[in-house]
Amino acid sequence: MKNIYRSKIDAWLVIVLSVSMGIMLASVSTGLFSVPEQGRVVVLISLVIAVGLPVWLLLSTRYVVSRRQLRVQSGPFRWKIPVADIARIMPSNSPLASPALSLNRLRIEYGSGKSLLVSPRLASDFIRDLEAQAGRSLFSSA
Repeated sequence: MKNIYRSKIDAWLVIVLSVSMGIMLASVSTGLFSVPEQGRVVVLISLVIAVGLPVWLLLSTRYVVSRRQLRVQSGPFRWKIPVADIARIMPSNSPLASPALSLNRLRIEYGSGKSLLVSPRLASDFIRDLEAQAGRSLFSSA
């Protein structure tokens, strides 16, 4: 059994990413023909990274809860957290970089002092699912 939870996505994030990708596309399209032919490869690679990575993150950020582990995927980034290692889950609105596409986040504390911020769309189902797999209460509101 495994349940997949997609990340909640804040509208402001989509707007910021869309504007930045639009600016990058506009600047590359005007600059592509003004650089020497050898430099075009660098410009095109920059374009792929600047546009491709945000789209990849938006489309792939998810959290998979299985009997033994929580797997977090966000673009090229991956985490595997054993459910038994999760100490607690708390609400957070920290803006730190994380595999969370919303500021409505959950802080998962695990291992020896490690933590990860996530933002599942169905946060209460996500918490309930992890608690069922852990066989104990994990959520703490403080």
